[in-house]
Amino acid sequence: MDHRLFLLLSCSLLAVASLVAGDDAFIRQVVDDRVQSLNTEEHLHHFGVFRRKFGKSYASQEEHDYRFTVFKTNLRRAKRHQKLDPSAVHGITQFSDMTPSEFRKHLGLRSRLRFPADASEAPILPTNDLPDDFDWRDHGAVTNVKNQGSCGSCWSFSTTGALEGANFLATGKLESLSEQQLVDCDHECDPEEKDSCDSGCDGGLMNSAFEYTLKAGGLMREEDYPYTGSDGGRCKFDKNKIVASVSNFSVVSLDEDQIAANLVKHGPLAVAINAVYMQTYIGGVSCPYVCSKRLDHGVLMVGYGASGYSPIRRKEKPYWIIKNSWGPNWGENGYYKICKGPNVCGVDSMVSTVVAVAQH
Repeated sequence: MDHRLFLLLSCSLLAVASLVAGDDAFIRQVVDDRVQSLNTEEHLHHFGVFRRKFGKSYASQEEHDYRFTVFKTNLRRAKRHQKLDPSAVHGITQFSDMTPSEFRKHLGLRSRLRFPADASEAPILPTNDLPDDFDWRDHGAVTNVKNQGSCGSCWSFSTTGALEGANFLATGKLESLSEQQLVDCDHECDPEEKDSCDSGCDGGLMNSAFEYTLKAGGLMREEDYPYTGSDGGRCKFDKNKIVASVSNFSVVSLDEDQIAANLVKHGPLAVAINAVYMQTYIGGVSCPYVCSKRLDHGVLMVGYGASGYSPIRRKEKPYWIIKNSWGPNWGENGYYKICKGPNVCGVDSMVSTVVAVAQH
């Protein structure tokens, strides 16, 4: 396999009750045993509901028929996910007519890039007074959910989200920062593999993006450098319009108490995750029995909770609150809850905290 292709791991609503009401009742078909016995007419009905809900249209009958076949495959995938992850709700999402390779275009993490030399290890913080529940959305440090589209730029959204929170803590202002600046202008490379660089829609790494931001002087506002969901354009960075700058950034240890302490002290954290269950995720706390720790998606950790009830496991499960970059109509209004515990889906493996410059 080509070395660069091997390096490139393509980076990755409403309340659950409302999702199983009205036209969305077909989601129930995914989580019960009937999905295996649906006839063609029932499948077509559910496919029609899916197309209306997500505004899907196809150029030809052949394309329609192909997407219908993929849709049926993804119904079965959602049912498998439901059995493996019974504390969450899995079903139909905007990705239900996409093949695995098409879905990976909504990811974009280059997980084999090394941490830049400037990324020091975060100092050990006290953990004895951590609150049981914490959510930076309640404190004004999180911007609205954004949508990366079919560009593998998740790494840039994870980066901006962490710096948006850090900048809020440093300045008291919540600025929506420009992912497109990173997509167009950030080509920071692996210090030991010079051909492995942040590459727009072809993937990148949050720590490399922090390194770029440190060197460039900062990031512009989203409104001054808006997102297009494509790369290959000219870099239009204007140093005079910087609104947030990196003072330093650090790698947080695998210890979940340290992750929580850094989250509470420094703001939302840039994290990586394996997104396999996210393709079919509707809501609830995701606690899959089996999940690869191969990282392929960059997201933002904004908080945690102490009591996400798992009826299957018959106990409360603490969880992380994750802001995703697939728009507010995915998951729980654009958010994902995943169990704390033994590094579920690799969520504790690549965690970074950033500190912003206090003034410009």
